[in-house]
Amino acid sequence: MSKDCMAGISGTGMVSVLGNNISETVSNLYHSFPSLPALPVRVDTALLLPVFEVRGIVPEQGIPGGFTMQLLRIALVEALKEARISLQNLSRLRVGVCIGTTVACQLNDIPFYAALRSGGEAPSAPFRNYIEGCPAEWIRRKYALQGPALTVSNACSSGADAIGIGMTWIRNNVCDMVIAGGADELNKVPLDGFNALGVCSPEPCRPFDASRNGLNLGEAAGIVILENARLAEKRGAVQSFAAAGFGKSADAYHITQPDPSGDGLLRAISLCLNDAGADADDVNFVNAHGTGTLINDVVEAKTLSEIFGSQLKYMSTKSLTGHTLGAAGAIEFILTMLMMKEKRAVSSHRFEQLSEDIMYPPLTEITAVDGDFALSTSLAFGGSNSALAVRRLS
Repeated sequence: MSKDCMAGISGTGMVSVLGNNISETVSNLYHSFPSLPALPVRVDTALLLPVFEVRGIVPEQGIPGGFTMQLLRIALVEALKEARISLQNLSRLRVGVCIGTTVACQLNDIPFYAALRSGGEAPSAPFRNYIEGCPAEWIRRKYALQGPALTVSNACSSGADAIGIGMTWIRNNVCDMVIAGGADELNKVPLDGFNALGVCSPEPCRPFDASRNGLNLGEAAGIVILENARLAEKRGAVQSFAAAGFGKSADAYHITQPDPSGDGLLRAISLCLNDAGADADDVNFVNAHGTGTLINDVVEAKTLSEIFGSQLKYMSTKSLTGHTLGAAGAIEFILTMLMMKEKRAVSSHRFEQLSEDIMYPPLTEITAVDGDFALSTSLAFGGSNSALAVRRLS
């Protein structure tokens, strides 16, 4: 693909239970004893469900966007620093913003909603925080950007979709640069909701394992600075990887479950490969959605097996980070890129035994990978399927 329309990656930033920056994340990614989920500290809940909660960051009180925005700002500052972007640079370029999230902070203030529903006088501050806490719009205002600003709320594929959309903006010459990614915090509403669906595990999750019994929620933020490769080259920015392909489909099969046939995910991956000008043989490994839930893991493993056959190398990093909802697709895209950079794919932690309905096991140990192309997949409520490709440039 010509550099004139290639969406190269100029900078990355990430915060999760794996670390508060990229350096810590890489170090802990390959640690023999990764962090285990624990009962939540900040979330007021009676549920005894372990979660992957970010520690070491003191929540600021009363800021629009709440803790979600704090996580987003940390990842954003790191990404801009790596990309060597100054405010002057930003003002000279057509810079867009596309951020994925699910409920973020918007459902945190349950007393506000209770007062509103009862006909009482609800305070205005939570509503103002809701309006002012729109992630993409906040970034656009903060840096006085002139490009498009879009917040994507497409359930658990939101972060992946935001990066895919940002990539298309670069390719179609809508933007010179795009700040793209996702962010979500832990809070009571999604924790109670996922528990009501019966998909939360009371133990550390075990994606693709025969004894898997559900997911653990987590929280995170991940940002990539996508930039027209030709312009990045002119200003001396180093781009070692690019967002190379994006595929999207919708099953419309069930409100929460994927189509058992896997046709929607197969279509998304096929579109992604075609978009990247690649085929299945080019894929070095797949960072799968892999929630640890019964149906999701079967459908995803079945589809990956059909596409890649016995050469399939795949894992789920959710056993390390938890399911970070709107941030998941973004941080997993970044983790895929980091594994390519390190030339080592991590194992699916806590996987021990292959279930009868899954053909090929995920990686069970850190595995050398020396290719130039990898995939990250995301599956969401409503049958929303997304696939992103990362390509090594140098």
